[in-house]
Amino acid sequence: MIESTKKWIVQRPDQELVQQLQNTLGISAIAAKILVARGCTTEEHAASLLKINEADFHDPFKMHGMEQAVERINRALEKGEKILVYGDYDSDGITSTTVMLHVLLDLGADVDFMIPNRFTHGYGPHEELFRQAYESGVQLIITVDNGISGVEPIRVAKELGMDVIVTDHHEAGETLPNADVILHPRVPEGHYPFGELAGVGVAFKLAHALYGEVPDHLFEYVAIGTIADLVPLKGENRYLVKQGIKALKTSTSPWVKALCEAAGTKQREINEETIGFYFGPRLNAIGRLGSAMPGVDFLMSESKQQADQLADVLNEKNTERKDIVNTITEEAIAMIESDETIKNSLVLVVAKEGWNPGVVGIVASRLVGEYYKPTIVLSLDPKKETAKGSARSIEGFHLYDELAKNRDIIPHFGGHPMAAGMTFSLEYVDELRSRLHQQATQVLTEEQLVPKLYIDVPVDLSEVSVEAIEEIRKLGPFGTDFAKPVFALEKMTVSSMRRIGTQENHLKMELEDTYGKIDAIGFGKGYLFNEISYGIEVSFAGDLQINEWQGKKKAQFMIEDVQAEEWQLFDYRGKSQTANWLSKLPMEETDFAAFQGRTVEQYSKIIGQPIKLIGNREDYENLKTFVVLLDMPTNVMLLEEMLQKKQFKRIYAHFYTPDSQYFNGMPTRQHFSWYYAFLKKRPTFNLKMHISQLSQHIGLNIDVIKFMTKVFFELGFVKIENGLTTVVENAPKRALEEAPSYKMRVAQIELEQKLLYATYTELKQWFNERMKGSSS
Repeated sequence: MIESTKKWIVQRPDQELVQQLQNTLGISAIAAKILVARGCTTEEHAASLLKINEADFHDPFKMHGMEQAVERINRALEKGEKILVYGDYDSDGITSTTVMLHVLLDLGADVDFMIPNRFTHGYGPHEELFRQAYESGVQLIITVDNGISGVEPIRVAKELGMDVIVTDHHEAGETLPNADVILHPRVPEGHYPFGELAGVGVAFKLAHALYGEVPDHLFEYVAIGTIADLVPLKGENRYLVKQGIKALKTSTSPWVKALCEAAGTKQREINEETIGFYFGPRLNAIGRLGSAMPGVDFLMSESKQQADQLADVLNEKNTERKDIVNTITEEAIAMIESDETIKNSLVLVVAKEGWNPGVVGIVASRLVGEYYKPTIVLSLDPKKETAKGSARSIEGFHLYDELAKNRDIIPHFGGHPMAAGMTFSLEYVDELRSRLHQQATQVLTEEQLVPKLYIDVPVDLSEVSVEAIEEIRKLGPFGTDFAKPVFALEKMTVSSMRRIGTQENHLKMELEDTYGKIDAIGFGKGYLFNEISYGIEVSFAGDLQINEWQGKKKAQFMIEDVQAEEWQLFDYRGKSQTANWLSKLPMEETDFAAFQGRTVEQYSKIIGQPIKLIGNREDYENLKTFVVLLDMPTNVMLLEEMLQKKQFKRIYAHFYTPDSQYFNGMPTRQHFSWYYAFLKKRPTFNLKMHISQLSQHIGLNIDVIKFMTKVFFELGFVKIENGLTTVVENAPKRALEEAPSYKMRVAQIELEQKLLYATYTELKQWFNERMKGSSS
């Protein structure tokens, strides 16, 4: 049995509806299943996902305040006023700033930009920077991807005589800033048809309104900012990202080519994963470790030389960021594991001096992946007496709302239901942990604390083809709230598997069902090599991809998760290098069982943990569900009883047998007759002295001769005194089968045949027959 740490939730789409979409749209069964799983019940709805839907692209003037914003900016352009674009230090903020700079420069504005430093200024509007802007002659500030929470700095800006236009998409607090105009898709509530725009999406709508036409040349920035900011990829966001990816693939901008080279990807193959895993992190990295302003310079690059130089900077920062994240994650896990209060809290709150506040959000995401609990990671600054950090959540725990209940101790925070940032006095770290734990007990159930794997489509190999996978790609872009489909190959058998990679930490397999075979790759799944036994049905969850090699395309499966309900038999019979097979076992989950005392003595020091000697029911009742059978019982009924009473998930069969009788065999009745006649001709026979010559003469193994002698002794046919064997005259006739040693030898040979020398298939069948009636 292989148990996943996640609860699989498998969609079982209505087959009638699937068939209907297949027929009407002319698409594959897999594509139709995905559409149905995503809630498509009509041909029109399904068709809208297969192609760009312009109905989702809204008039920018539907956004509250757009007319006033355009009017104020046009007035600044007419008067030659100095404008400042005030952005944020993440990918969304950098792309938002770039969009606004493009449109304002194109319209002839006197414009500059500023992005606060994460470490010295923190998130959002900053009073000191606004004062600097005023002193430099700025008359109009346009915030992008921030500003909705900047109540006090914006009040100061207004007092100084500057006008402020806020463009933002973050959660609004109870008090809105006293800006001249606020452009926000959800403020006031319900005024704009789509409320989930990213910051760059709001900036794009303003650019559209200012140009008076759709600014096609800005779509590429919108795609990057929208995907990187993890906003829901549906509705208008979906339209913007589709257009942006299409633009990126054919863009002549020097920064696009430089970013592709830095990320090691081909421009024509850019998709949402390229942006999410390669482009976004590089733009984010520069703001996480220092000033994000070079990120804007990069996206505004007009020459290949400048773009290449800045792409190198982004690459270096991204590498540095990875190293820092790995170090902090290791320290955070060590902290959690060593502190029972932190570990047992429903909301993990970890804090340490010196942690880089620019990357703690990534660390929080990793800890959520490790523990599946809402997590806050804080960097402590004893000089400022502050704790500054980021939070990531799980389904069912609305971060923003839960943090808002603690405004008395965390006055500065902002974010979304699933992510947030905050700064507060370090004296309240423990208090916040305690409060959030109590809040979590009220809103999180045990079931919600189990990570879930949502599987859109269970498929069989008859449905999988290169053409079907290419069709699936047309359903993209995939992202937040429109996730990339997860597929399940259920009840497959493993034809072959091997570990690959320099450290053998990856797994390559060939999977098979009644319809065919498919190659499968599990990156980081090398450990499964010791957990999957051949001959069982295994279910795999993951992604269908196309492997292209030397011009040939072939479907392959990328493994994300594995589970098997069937118990497993691992065959370690005859393995002499004990240390080798011991290293493959999950030792903490496994018990070692022996039926003979000499086996316990033989293996105790080698194994290094207690071995349970099985002599009766009480001895095996508390065995774990993973068990190593170190040897074979002398009485098979005890093993059969154990298999019927216990429900084992894994059995590792070793069956150490130092004196196997199977190949020595059972002497025939002619052998017994000849030997008895031989002894009868001699008054006494010194067996110990002459057994070797006898063995050569009769052609029987020495152990077999000793066995026959013992049988005769037990039946009273001979007596043995002082090492001499003498035949008992007129001994009553008895059957050989009456001798205890004869019975034991017959039983042992039969047992060895069934357990020790059977094929794997025969052994598995023997166990199966005895485990059918096991209690659950």
